[in-house]
Amino acid sequence: MQFSNNKNLTRWILIAASFVIISLILWNTYTFFQIFKDEERVKMQHWAEAQKTLNNASADTDIELPLKIIQNARIPIILTENNVVLSTKNVDEETVKDSTKCLQLLAKLKSQNDPIVVEYIAGKYQYLYYGDSDLLNKLKYYPIALVLIIVLFGALVYNFYKSTKMATQNKLWAGMAKETAHQIGTPLSSLIGWLEIMKADHVDPTTISEIEKDITRLQTITDRFSKIGSEPILEVKDVIQETLDSYDYLQARFSKQISFTFKAPKKPILVSLNSALHSWTIENLVKNAIDAMKGKGKLSVVIEEDEKFVRIKVTDTGNGIPKNQFKSIFEPGFTTKKRGWGLGLSLTKRIVEEYHKGKIKVLTSELNKGTTMQVSFSKKTN
Repeated sequence: MQFSNNKNLTRWILIAASFVIISLILWNTYTFFQIFKDEERVKMQHWAEAQKTLNNASADTDIELPLKIIQNARIPIILTENNVVLSTKNVDEETVKDSTKCLQLLAKLKSQNDPIVVEYIAGKYQYLYYGDSDLLNKLKYYPIALVLIIVLFGALVYNFYKSTKMATQNKLWAGMAKETAHQIGTPLSSLIGWLEIMKADHVDPTTISEIEKDITRLQTITDRFSKIGSEPILEVKDVIQETLDSYDYLQARFSKQISFTFKAPKKPILVSLNSALHSWTIENLVKNAIDAMKGKGKLSVVIEEDEKFVRIKVTDTGNGIPKNQFKSIFEPGFTTKKRGWGLGLSLTKRIVEEYHKGKIKVLTSELNKGTTMQVSFSKKTN
């Protein structure tokens, strides 16, 4: 517990430190922006003074410095008097020749900076409008680019952390599943031995037959758990027969208050699947349907096909599922039961979609009327 608390504290310290660093970078960028903006305004004031000097220059006036100031300016400038454009500087020729574009540029410059008023003669005023330099424009968008980079980096770190956490959890669940399979193996071997003794003692064959079915089922469950975390071997099987085997086993072991029906084409439908895992899929769907009906109602399993796909539909007359939960029911840990880990449908989805490359979804559901779950597989063509 102490280690976990220290780990959480370290994480929050790193987050806080990152936030402080980002804030300082953004503040420094804003400060630089303001400094450059102020410097550019000073440059424009010098430009205005140089322009005024040139306008009032006499024969003996030294105009070398004003000319250098004007020629070295790299900022878009428009000089006006009485709302008439007198001259432009660092503006492309196309804009200068087109009066409409020139007025649009003037409006843009007005929005960027306040004009500098030039009184070139007493009572005569000109207005110098200027825009931001390329450097200032680049600096303006730098914080946005920086934030985007930080967000993308944060998303990358979060995705890596989440993937690592999920991988660790998957390894843990796989290890627990394999250990469970190993632990079940010991008493299962003992049960098989006792079954042989019962046969030798001529116990009622019907009883022995039922025990054999349960032992076979335990062996199937052990096989299921041993396959978690490893790539299962898929074989071409008749999906109708494989589904019917699981259906028959479950029907014989649930309450007679459940009305079971099974409907499928009369011919075999071949699909690449793993028998043990497919049986697990059917069992999870049937058990969930029975839980939804609280042990009483109608349950049907229908198998349909078209040219490319075979679809298995499990329908119940239970409580139904709200539409906003159609996807969340497949998430690990989601459950509406008072008891349960919420792993059944999550495992089923993984078996269907990751191992068998199929699809599983809530086909239809109405509250207090029932639900239809659908599993789809690609048919195996000869």
